[in-house]
Amino acid sequence: MQVGKVCVMHPGREALLRNREKSWGARSKPILYSYFRSSCSWRVRIALALKNMDYETITINLTKDGGQQFSEEFQALNPMKQVPALKIDGITIGQSLAIIEYLEETRPTPRLLPQDPKKRAHVRMISHLLASGIQPLQNLSVLKQVGPENQLTWAQQAISSGFNALEQILQSTAGKYCVGDEVSMADLCLAPQVANADRFKVDLTPYPTISRINKSLLALEAFQVSHPCRQPDTPPELRA
Repeated sequence: MQVGKVCVMHPGREALLRNREKSWGARSKPILYSYFRSSCSWRVRIALALKNMDYETITINLTKDGGQQFSEEFQALNPMKQVPALKIDGITIGQSLAIIEYLEETRPTPRLLPQDPKKRAHVRMISHLLASGIQPLQNLSVLKQVGPENQLTWAQQAISSGFNALEQILQSTAGKYCVGDEVSMADLCLAPQVANADRFKVDLTPYPTISRINKSLLALEAFQVSHPCRQPDTPPELRA
């Protein structure tokens, strides 16, 4: 399994980012702009690991210096000022699910979307439930708006509400994993969201199917090497 090279973006290093962008035409290795704790970035790291792709990482610290994603240089790369962003095949793609779908279409082995159209619809449904229906409600930008005193309760309610729906859906779709017995894009969204639930101290007792699937996923190498606790920008106290 490939492990990419890493660069860390910090004040005074914006020139490095500019130089990398200018020299893109001469490189073939993808560049992932990532942050260790970003669940959206983790989804893409899992996909890259599963597809055994060699890539380079440039870390974007979402909290340091007011948030490095707000720099002019990164905004030029991704106007949404969010991670992840992936430079690949001469284009830049933002939004984790769009990145994963592109990887699936251009590097289809192993597949992350089932061949059966009904199962594929289930994978996309679960993926969007997690990536659009839960995660945005408890991400950093929203938590800043609700205020420090309300953040934990807000995040717990957002996650629990989504997990209530997901647990019910999985009763009809799950095998070993979210949809049947093959790892899919839905699983790439599930594990990071369960990690968020743990971080916000959500009681997972009411969600036995979610917990069972997550345990199976975390036993896989691709989920381990891409885990937030094992990234180059992981703080020492959070490493495992």
